[in-house]
Amino acid sequence: MAKGERTREVILQQGIALAYRVGLEGLTIGALATEVEMSKSGMYAHFGSKQALQMAVLDAAAEDFAQAVVVPALREPRGEPRIRALVDAWLTCGRTRRPGGCLFVKASTEMDERPGPVRDRLVELHERLDDSLARVFAGGVEEGQFRPDADPQQFAADLYGVMLGVYHRHRLLADPRADERARAAVDALIAEARADTSPPADTTLVDTVEVSR
Repeated sequence: MAKGERTREVILQQGIALAYRVGLEGLTIGALATEVEMSKSGMYAHFGSKQALQMAVLDAAAEDFAQAVVVPALREPRGEPRIRALVDAWLTCGRTRRPGGCLFVKASTEMDERPGPVRDRLVELHERLDDSLARVFAGGVEEGQFRPDADPQQFAADLYGVMLGVYHRHRLLADPRADERARAAVDALIAEARADTSPPADTTLVDTVEVSR
């Protein structure tokens, strides 16, 4: 990358960390300029406005999360192994307080009643994650690991609900079993969706008895 691009990337990483601490509304040109020891005019040259900065930070956080969680999972075999790899990486992301993952949980409650371009971008990024989760599950359906009538979008919604619960139990409640509870919930989701691969019951004897009657 060119020097300007490298500088922008460094600024965005600092912006993610700052937004994680003070919220998206607290992420301003001036606050971030102070954080990275840059002039406000230099910051405006990179982003132009507070709103553009906030959306750029959301995009960078989404990329950070994708590289830490989604991309590694896609290297695993399709279906259940891929889902479990994704969950493992996601739990690690939450446990180690990776700002990219945590920022979306914080921003969701902060922006849910604030219509505008920043909220719209946040919704778009959440929908992309939903689609990614649904596609990972759909791969398991295609592999015959999950029931053909299983709903990928429902699985994605249920899985995301489990992960939101992890953040609540881990961060707010300091539950030492937060990860364990999440894994149990994921086990239940997978078990409910798993295809029945048991052989059909042998009805030969029953049919013979019925004929002899």
